[in-house]
This record gives sequence, structure tokens and C-alpha cells, in this order.
Amino acid sequence: MIMHATARFTVRYGERLRFAGRDLPRPAKVRVGTRHGRVPVRVYRSPEADDSAAHVHFHGGAWLMRYPGMDDWWCRYLAATTGRAVLNVDFRTGPYVAFPVAQEQCHDVTAWAAGRYGRVSVGGFSSGGGLAASVCLQARDSGSCAPRLQVLGVPALDLASELPTGPGMISPELRALVRRVYFPDPATRSHPYASPALAPDLSGLPPALVLTAGRDTLRHDGETYVRRLGQAGVAVTHHETPGVDHYFLTEDPVRARSTMAMVADAIAAS
Repeated sequence: MIMHATARFTVRYGERLRFAGRDLPRPAKVRVGTRHGRVPVRVYRSPEADDSAAHVHFHGGAWLMRYPGMDDWWCRYLAATTGRAVLNVDFRTGPYVAFPVAQEQCHDVTAWAAGRYGRVSVGGFSSGGGLAASVCLQARDSGSCAPRLQVLGVPALDLASELPTGPGMISPELRALVRRVYFPDPATRSHPYASPALAPDLSGLPPALVLTAGRDTLRHDGETYVRRLGQAGVAVTHHETPGVDHYFLTEDPVRARSTMAMVADAIAAS
């Protein structure tokens, strides 16, 4: 609850990465109906945006921090450089809800966006990357929509396994907190929509762009998913930033320019 209340004052990790989009107007706000109530969505778009395509973004925060504003810099960048609307989803998190609420809200917003805009891609950082992967599995299984691309940035994709020991910022203690609060039922932690890396079948998913960081304790999640997607015949690109921890873009802002441009190009082409 403290994380929720203080996020807008404490989260500043992306301020050095405002390379484009500063001059965009404030995002419009819409509320999208889902099976778990109406979800606020911030819609970023440039005046020249193509309204036949959108990118749906899910912020990080370990399913415990509800603060889409943490990725304002990223959504502005994508809206300014891809020529499409960017939807920043304000899904619910623990401790007020538990799995699968956030996963299902994110899927339902994506399905709505596909009906509204036509072509959609999805993406997110950390737990948001896990949500993006989950959305693609849900969409495939239900036939609700067909995202054209999934961008998985330092994604959390396996909540059932233990994290490797080490000095990384994503610690075993944080993993234990996430499990206790958002995945309190141990049986749910290995569900494919909670842990996409453990899904028995990854065939038929959209192409993926997976971003990992050299010192990140979640790197194994991304590497495992890259390997399994390839084995399932899914087109996948793996991009790693060496020598950095979980905040991979902030820690290497020079390299971040090329990484962000690569992501924007992939979204624009999807």
C-alpha cells in the first residue's frame, strides 16, 4: 500500500530517457470495460498518428505498484516515433487483487484495442513483459484477437521457479513478496498465464522481441522464452544489453538510444 501511495513521488527511473515525445499533448483517458470492471487507459498519440494501429503497453512494478505514469517517457517516445497510438493500461495490482485479475484485464483491454484500432502490438517491462506474454497466450487460446508483435522487456516469465542468488535488484525476497501478495495460491504460480515460460505449447504466438540485461536475475526467464519460442516455430529476436541490471535502459542511456529505436522500428513495422 505504501508503494501505491508513494510511487508518483519516488519513481523517476526514466527521466534521462525522454528522447522524443516531450511536446505531445497530455494523453487522453478512456475507461475500457473488462470482466473485472472498467480499466483506465491513457492514450498517447501524435497529431499524425495512424488510427488503424495501436501499441498496448503494460508497466512494471512486480504486480504490486499501480502507477502507469512510471512509463510516461516510454509511451511518449513510442507515440512520437512509431506513428501509432500508444495505450498505457492502468490495470489493478496487489494487494487489492490477486492473479489472474491483472492478466485478464490486460487481455480484455487488448481485445478492445484490436476492435477499435485493427492492428495491435503489445509490450511491457518486467512484470509488464510477463503480462504482455500472458496476453498473447490468452488471445491465442480464446481467439479474441491477434497481436502482431510482443515486446518483452526484461520480462518476469516464471513465477514458480526460484531466482538465482546474486546481487541483482530483483531479489529472492522481492520474489517471495510478489508470490505472497499477488500469487498467494502456489498452484497458480505455474499456470501458463502467470508463468508463460512454463506454458506447455508456445506455437501460434505472434513474433517476439525479447530484451534482456546481462546482470539481471530475470535474464534466465527471457533466455528460456527465446529458446522455447524458437523451438515452437515462432519468429523471435533476442537483444541483450551487457553489463547492466534490471533497469537496463537507464543504466546505459547511450546504448538505450539504439535499443529504443530498434523497438520502435519493430512496432512500426508490425
